[in-house]
Amino acid sequence: MEKKNLRIVFMGTPEFAVGSLQRLVENGYNVVAVVTQPDKPVGRHASVLRPSPVKEYALAHGLPVLQPLKMKDEHFLEQLRSYNADLQVVVAFRMLPEVVWAMPRFGTFNVHAALLPDYRGAAPINWAVINGETLTGVTTFFLDHDIDTGRIIAQRQFPIPDDADVEYVYDALMQLGAQLCTDTVDLVLSTDGNAPSQPQQDSDAHHAAPKIFKQTCAIDFSLTAKRIYDFVRGLSPAPGAWCMLTPRDANAPAQVLKIYKTAKTGKSTAGGALVSSAPDHNAANTHDQPTRVEVGTLKAENRRLFVATADEWLEIVELQPAGKKRMAARDYLNGFQHPEHFLLK
Repeated sequence: MEKKNLRIVFMGTPEFAVGSLQRLVENGYNVVAVVTQPDKPVGRHASVLRPSPVKEYALAHGLPVLQPLKMKDEHFLEQLRSYNADLQVVVAFRMLPEVVWAMPRFGTFNVHAALLPDYRGAAPINWAVINGETLTGVTTFFLDHDIDTGRIIAQRQFPIPDDADVEYVYDALMQLGAQLCTDTVDLVLSTDGNAPSQPQQDSDAHHAAPKIFKQTCAIDFSLTAKRIYDFVRGLSPAPGAWCMLTPRDANAPAQVLKIYKTAKTGKSTAGGALVSSAPDHNAANTHDQPTRVEVGTLKAENRRLFVATADEWLEIVELQPAGKKRMAARDYLNGFQHPEHFLLK
């Protein structure tokens, strides 16, 4: 069978899935229909319906679009069967019932943005960066009854730079996943639907990658500087890590502060010295253990803003005060007087 004759139904919703769909379409694969989530209500009164990025791409290229509320809806299942797909490709969609994933004669495979079995779940890219991983990748696997547990077809690795935020890794894995998607379709074609695959090796050591909620993004300044640094970049630019800018005067209100970029200083918070201050030689001659600065303490020096963590000062490089735009910390300091009067919590 040639690729123009292989009938493919594509399932996906976010921009990440568009990369794979685009590669299939632009390289002449026979995508007969697209399944995506229903349009999402947006706006102050939820009065505007926003189509998914996958739907926008599909309509722009003349592809039929299905948007079921429920995957077991009989009308949807009848529509899906009518396309007589040989293969279904899923990228960043939702859990499918067996009646859907078992429908095509060659089965259904998923493109997952992690090196399975590690980082099963809805947000593998975020969690890999949050956890300070130096290596991730993409995996294609055949769907089965449990989420992200099917037989692995192929994998590609991607090194994560130490200064990369989640947007950088997302874009890279979107392109790598698109390449692996077409490579996997080619493998299905060349084996007449019998692509070789291997079972996943389960282990308690593997990380989970659950969906991220607002509370997930709250920064804990009692952690080490390295962990906070990774946490911030694993949520930047979206959904964004946040904390509360809390006045030491309990009578004043706290404000939400989003933090988009930090920098490690390697400077200990023991003794309370400013980051670039000269060492206190008198303190060095004493046998007393220096007292660490209270976590969340803010200090400014040379138009740079620093926060105390469990072990080191961490520089805040980019942030967003409530009701304002994202800005560099040096610009924020123009209107932020006496940061030592505040704590980040």
